[in-house]
Amino acid sequence: MAAAQRSAGTTFRRSLLNPAALGYLAVVAAVWVWIGVDTLFVTHADAGMAGVWGFFVTAPTSFLFVSLPDPLPFVGVAVGALVQALALGAVYRWLTGRPRGHGRASHA
Repeated sequence: MAAAQRSAGTTFRRSLLNPAALGYLAVVAAVWVWIGVDTLFVTHADAGMAGVWGFFVTAPTSFLFVSLPDPLPFVGVAVGALVQALALGAVYRWLTGRPRGHGRASHA
């Protein structure tokens, strides 16, 4: 049982700590910094629309939380970012982790 938990933790860590997942999380963080700056320091008529980009960048998972009561949509953004980062990390690991040409028989 401990081996299964350790393997799940290792898989989680490997899926989250790679260039694709970390790059995606950096983009999400940059968008939320931009939303914060736009909301706090820029005065214009549609200033409230900047927050929509936080949901777009973490879609489609974050859209599942939009219709829930007040604090839960923002939890959905965090969950959406994590789910998408894990998915991107898993795809990155799958694409880069396969051996290339090591199973072929040589006919020499």
